[in-house]
Amino acid sequence: MAAPWSSWPRTLARKPTRKTFDPGARGPLNGVRVVDLSRLVAGNVLTLQLADFGAEVIKVEPPEGDTLRSWRVKGVETAWKVYSRNKKSIALDLRSDAGRAIVRELAKSAAILVESFRPGVMEDMGLSPDALHGLNPRLVILRISGWGQDGRYRHKPGFGTLIEGYSGFASMNGFADREPVLPPMYLADCMAALNGYGAVLVALREVEINGGKGQTLDLPLFDPLFSMLGPQAANHRLTGEVKVRTGSRSTNAAPRNVYQTKDGRWVCLSASTQGMAERVLVKIGRPELTKDPRFATNIERVKHGLELDEIIGNFIAARDLDENLRYFDEAGVTIGPVYDISQIVQDSYVLERESLIEIPDEEMGELPTHPVVPRLSGTPGALKSAAPRVGQHNEELLKPLLGAEEYDRLCASGAISKGKKK
Repeated sequence: MAAPWSSWPRTLARKPTRKTFDPGARGPLNGVRVVDLSRLVAGNVLTLQLADFGAEVIKVEPPEGDTLRSWRVKGVETAWKVYSRNKKSIALDLRSDAGRAIVRELAKSAAILVESFRPGVMEDMGLSPDALHGLNPRLVILRISGWGQDGRYRHKPGFGTLIEGYSGFASMNGFADREPVLPPMYLADCMAALNGYGAVLVALREVEINGGKGQTLDLPLFDPLFSMLGPQAANHRLTGEVKVRTGSRSTNAAPRNVYQTKDGRWVCLSASTQGMAERVLVKIGRPELTKDPRFATNIERVKHGLELDEIIGNFIAARDLDENLRYFDEAGVTIGPVYDISQIVQDSYVLERESLIEIPDEEMGELPTHPVVPRLSGTPGALKSAAPRVGQHNEELLKPLLGAEEYDRLCASGAISKGKKK
């Protein structure tokens, strides 16, 4: 049996070892050029995955920079720094003919183009999928929006908050006697990003392996989050019922909840198999409940979840966090602590596996962040560079593309911008 939670130290003396960049690292997506016209979270998270595995991601920013840069903590662009590492930045004024012409030139050598403008804006700029495919028939174009490229809501604002409400997620999240709860993180955006990441690689394989043509991928934030509801539509058709909010309890298995300990901390416990549920009842000193009709089967335990939670909650409330973790863990019961970020960043498991790493940062000295996910045994991703300044790679990327004279002319005209300093 694995060592129980309580046998692990809460902190380690050492810090993560993966602290330096490897600019020469070669990932499995080496040679794949990505032009990223997106803004905010979904597109940046999507292209982060590609950049982490070696793709050359060129962020095309407006002169003032991606809006994500404005999400600062104590003046530091933490969201930008986390989601835009390994990328290059050029700053273009896409309101100018010259700025849009540069995007067309970049598209000729790109494998993937990602955009998140309101539907119709790319067409208005002369950058429609048809126009881009005319320049590069192999180009994979991914279009992120709130509601999709067609349908009656295509022009509605596409912020994740609206999607999290409309999709049915918020209506299921929270407690029955309270208001619906929106997620406290970028759930709709990140779900779309991870779906889109897989989709562009599928489309790229069609081009590179099967000899197919480039295509356009329509990715609204709505679709991935709605798909997370799984069988809810089928359940509703069968029963005519709407899933009610149950807090941390599950409508599929019991017991499953969070419980407060004697010292004011919290644990989460899940017993989604019959054997595990019976083990919980025995270990809290109530073996007779395994024969009680209210708790003998999973269906009945779910029906009587409130009663079951009270019994288990009383047992846990009489013991502090470490005692509960040790007792249940040694008994083979699936239990764990509920952590906040201050506890996660000190946890021995997190530090030992280097699930939290530190990378050099001009402002913070070291920026704590997640490593490349997931971990490949043969061709792992790598950290090659920090998130770029606005327009940091203008000269590197655009002078060879345009020629020195034209590059200088467009810089002077403002079509190519040096970006604004903070």
